[in-house]
Amino acid sequence: MTHDEFFAAVRTNPVNRAILERLPSLGVPDCWLVSGALFQTLWNVKTGRPPQHGIKDYDIFYFDPDPSWEAEDAVIMRLNEAFADLGAEIEVRNQGRVHIWYQEKFGTPYPRLSRATDGIDRFLMDCCMVGMQPGPDRIYAPKGLDDMEDMIVRPNRAPNFHPDRYMEKAERWRSLWPELTVLPA
Repeated sequence: MTHDEFFAAVRTNPVNRAILERLPSLGVPDCWLVSGALFQTLWNVKTGRPPQHGIKDYDIFYFDPDPSWEAEDAVIMRLNEAFADLGAEIEVRNQGRVHIWYQEKFGTPYPRLSRATDGIDRFLMDCCMVGMQPGPDRIYAPKGLDDMEDMIVRPNRAPNFHPDRYMEKAERWRSLWPELTVLPA
């Protein structure tokens, strides 16, 4: 699958299309639409389901070296307002502050990151490791697009890997896309 083909599939989802069209005007640094909104839309295109089928939320990662909650909250409120008309749950996270709360929430340490794509590199599954900015040449997929296209859920053995969370997500997805091949944790 080429980046152009992936970009075209992702844009069949009207929420993705709107987010990608609006992001440049919002002035958020190093900002990416990431993960499920992208690969799950592709799965829907491949299986003939409606483009938004099974998508729980739309994750937006950005990087701001200001790790304060106040700075992140201001961006969250601004983006939630900008996307309020879409009727979708939008999750906005500054990758510059994940290290502050991650261990308390998930029980393992998390390093300081230096850009938004560092957070993509740490997703639990290879097929999740994708981000997009407006334009077909602005796709970040460090493990490529093959697992997404082939509907394979494979563990990403990043230091923050949690087998239980991996299986929980994989089983939820398999209930929505029974065509998936889920590899053992």
